[in-house]
Amino acid sequence: QVQLMQSGGGLVQPGGSLTLSCVAPGIDFSVTTMGWYRQAPGKEREMVAVFSSNGDRLYGDSVKGRFTISRDNVKSTVYLQMTSLNPEDTAIYYCHSRRTLTPYAQYWGQGTQVTVSS
Repeated sequence: QVQLMQSGGGLVQPGGSLTLSCVAPGIDFSVTTMGWYRQAPGKEREMVAVFSSNGDRLYGDSVKGRFTISRDNVKSTVYLQMTSLNPEDTAIYYCHSRRTLTPYAQYWGQGTQVTVSS
């Protein structure tokens, strides 16, 4: 069973930066698409950033140019670097993995709160 362990959430001032981490020991990035999603109160879950198994990166329109998704194959860790944060970025952020080959298992991290406020 895969465990996605998130860290890095917290409180940050508008305009500030924060980096989230998602660790999954033993994960094979070559057959796994990783992603970050977020959900704010009263809103639907939205895609923030995706790092596909073939290396393509995709960002939600609201974070494009401000957020960067990256991965460290040795550490089996995916990062979300967030800059120029604004209050609209406040949400619970979830790490997600989905295998692109059978077995098509998918997993969610436990979520971490990101609050942008002065």
